[in-house]
Amino acid sequence: MSGPLLQRRNVEYVLFDMDGLMIDSEKIYTIATNEVLGKFGKEMTWDMKAGCMGKPEREAAIHTLSFFPGIPITVDEFLVERNRVQDTLYHTVSLLPGISKLVHHLKKHNIPMAVATSSRRRNFEMKTALHQEFFSLFDGKIVCGDDRQYNMKGKPAPDIFLVAATVLGKNVGKLDEVPEAIHLVERAKGLVFEDALPGIQAGKSAGMSVVWVPDPNLLKLTHQTEEVPDQVLASLEDFKPEEWGLPPYDS
Repeated sequence: MSGPLLQRRNVEYVLFDMDGLMIDSEKIYTIATNEVLGKFGKEMTWDMKAGCMGKPEREAAIHTLSFFPGIPITVDEFLVERNRVQDTLYHTVSLLPGISKLVHHLKKHNIPMAVATSSRRRNFEMKTALHQEFFSLFDGKIVCGDDRQYNMKGKPAPDIFLVAATVLGKNVGKLDEVPEAIHLVERAKGLVFEDALPGIQAGKSAGMSVVWVPDPNLLKLTHQTEEVPDQVLASLEDFKPEEWGLPPYDS
C-alpha cells in the first residue's frame, strides 16, 4: 500500500511520532490494558483502541474506561495497574521496519529531525533503553507529552509538533497565537510521520505535511479524521525521500 501524494512539498525538517511508528510498543499497551480489564471480564477491542492512539496517557485511559462504566476502578487505579504491567514489558520493545534506515539516512545528510511523542518522559526512557545509540541520533531533540515547560495540549492539538519544530530552531510562531505568514511558510517545510489518527490531525493542524503509516488493524475500522494525510504507507520501508525533496537513498 502506498497512497498518492496529495501535495508535494520540499521538506527541510522531519518530525517523528514514536509509539507504533518508530518502536513496536502499541502491542504492550494492549497487553497491559487487557490484563487489567480482564480482571473484570472485559477486553479492549481495536475499535476502542483507535480512539486512544496518539493521545496523552490520562486522556487515553479516560477514553478506554468510558466503554466500561460499570467496572469498579477509577482512572488513577487503572493507570497504576496498567503501568505496572507495562513497566515489566518495555524492555522487549523493538524498532519497527524501515525506521533505522530512514533516521540514519537523514542524519547522514544533516536533515534536522526530532521526536514528538505523547509518552511521558519516564516511559520514553524505559521504552528506548535498549536503543539508546539509535535515539542518540536525534541529539536530544526529544519532546515528550509531559514536558511541562512547554505548556502543551495533547494531540490532536498541533502543539507538540510546533514545539518540536521550535526545538529545531524553526520560526513557526508561538502556541495559541495566530501565526504570521513567515510562520506558515516555515511550518510548511516540516514533514510529520505518524501512525495514529490524532497525530494526523495534529500534524496537519500544525500546517505540516503528514505521512501516515497505520497499523493494518486501524485501516479495517471506519474511523474518520477531519484531516487527510498527504501520503499513506504500509511501512516506512516504502518511503521514498526524493518524493519530498530529500536526498534519495543510496543505490
